Order: sequence, then structure tokens, then C-alpha cells
Amino acid sequence: MSSHTIDHPIATLDSSLVERLPSSALTLFEAKKKKNLSFEAIAKHIGRDEVACAALFYGQSKASGEDVKKLSELLDIDHATLEAQLTGWPDRGRTMEMPPKEPLIYRLYEIVQNYGYAYKAVLNEKFGDGIMSAISFSTHVEKETDEKGDWVKITLRGKWLPFTRF
Repeated sequence: MSSHTIDHPIATLDSSLVERLPSSALTLFEAKKKKNLSFEAIAKHIGRDEVACAALFYGQSKASGEDVKKLSELLDIDHATLEAQLTGWPDRGRTMEMPPKEPLIYRLYEIVQNYGYAYKAVLNEKFGDGIMSAISFSTHVEKETDEKGDWVKITLRGKWLPFTRF
């Protein structure tokens, strides 16, 4: 598979995160860099959304046997090594400090700080008492361009889980 042409350098692993990530992260990011592949290109190959693919690289998502097989083939990583590194349970949420220090991640956090209660009020009006699942969940990132410049469009899609009475 040839690398997907992108306007910016491919994402690499921030070395300050290495000690908080599983060993699979270093293996995957080194192979990604060597192959010069974007998350979009890798995601297409394994049949996942690019954010879900990136979550595998950071150890925030569980890999299936098929994910391991396809990643091993695409990235030229020994299957047994990758299987041993990726088949455990994810240890989610340990990657970053709170509040986040990285500016882009902080802006996402800031959105929730500023609009969290507004989202909650609107969601409660539309769905009733409950929460949006972060487990039965998908997300997608798009780039939009108009006369004012480039825009980020992030779609969050979570199953609505109504609170139940005891």
C-alpha cells in the first residue's frame, strides 16, 4: 500500500508520552514513521475510522485479531510481537495530565469547560435524563475550507443511555 499524500508531516509519537503508554505504541509509531503512512491510510487498510486507528496506537482501544493481522502486514511488524503487545486490555485515561497541558488537547477540554452545561441542558431536553455513552461511541474528524480559512469539524456520536430508577 502506498502512503497517503497529506499536506502536513505524518503524526509521530511525542517522546514525553512514552513512559505512560504501552509498549505497542512505540512499536506502532516507529513502523508508521518508517512507512510514512497517515492514520487515514492505515485506517483504510484495517477498516476503521482514523480516530479509532489512532486510539489503537495510543493503547486507548482494544485491537481485534483482524486489526493485529492487518497492522502486522501493512507495517511489517512481526505478527507474534504485535499480537503480544496489542491483545491485552487497554488502560485508558492515563496518557495525559488534567487539566491537559498540550494546547490543542487543552482547547478540546476548554470546549467542555465552556459549553458542557449547555450541551447537558440541550441533550436533557432532547433525550430526557441520561448520559451519552463513551463506550457505544464513534467519532469522525473532517476538514472544511471556505473563504475564511480551514475549519475543524468533529462529530461525536454516542448511544443515549437513560438513567433508570431503582
